[in-house]
Amino acid sequence: MKIAFSPCPNDTFVFHAWVHGLIPGAPELDVTYADIDITNGLATSGQGPDVLKVSYAALPWLLDEYALLPCGGALGRGCGPLVLTAGTEGGAEGAVALSGRRVAVPSERSTAYLLFRLWAAQHVPGGVGEIIVMPFDEIMPAVQRGDIDAGLVIHEARFTYQNYGLAMLQDLGSWWESDTGLPIPLGAIIARRSLDLPALARWTRESVEYAWAHPEASADYVMSHAQEMSPEVTQAHINLYVNRYTAELGEDGYAAVAALLDRAAAEGLVPKVDPAKLR
Repeated sequence: MKIAFSPCPNDTFVFHAWVHGLIPGAPELDVTYADIDITNGLATSGQGPDVLKVSYAALPWLLDEYALLPCGGALGRGCGPLVLTAGTEGGAEGAVALSGRRVAVPSERSTAYLLFRLWAAQHVPGGVGEIIVMPFDEIMPAVQRGDIDAGLVIHEARFTYQNYGLAMLQDLGSWWESDTGLPIPLGAIIARRSLDLPALARWTRESVEYAWAHPEASADYVMSHAQEMSPEVTQAHINLYVNRYTAELGEDGYAAVAALLDRAAAEGLVPKVDPAKLR
């Protein structure tokens, strides 16, 4: 079975057991490791893998062919994307300073970018200027050098941005949580609708449960893909992004996904989604 997910610690931690044949009855996996911008593209190519991790923001273009699995993904609280600058602090004045400015983002179909656009529509008069897409690991150095005015960052950047002398202008997760009361939907696990979806969900959930029960078993595998992260940052990444919503979306998880996509559709940012296709 073909699967694609990122080399980030939360994904390798979640899928370690399945990848290594530790889930009884689960098929062998042929894994493609790729950043979320690439997996979003694979899903829309018409030749995407059977199962893959994508941004929740990409779902409106995918739900005819793929179904959302109720586990394996990344939602949570206190784990949202950050807007960083080389010195502007947060608050209303900082948001105003983004008007007409150049902002780097990791993908135009990422949940991070969708949250940024929803926030900017409320807080940045006249909107930002040029949006520049670049690999997420290049964004903080570009902000530090002054190549761009602000950067939208994800993943382990939450733990490392101060090493670059950068300031957090806005935590988009905090904004989303205070505005909606819901967790932040970041990355989804989807599977082709033609497959046995209950079985796929069961194998994914069992892989999550194995990871929690045997955290030491995945350590070498996780670190081998961790892109030079320290063990401490790697563990912090896992602790933040692998949580109860990874084992089961639950009602508030589904409500968060629906709220994100409904708000984005109302702003004309994504096509409207039939709620029935989310379940």
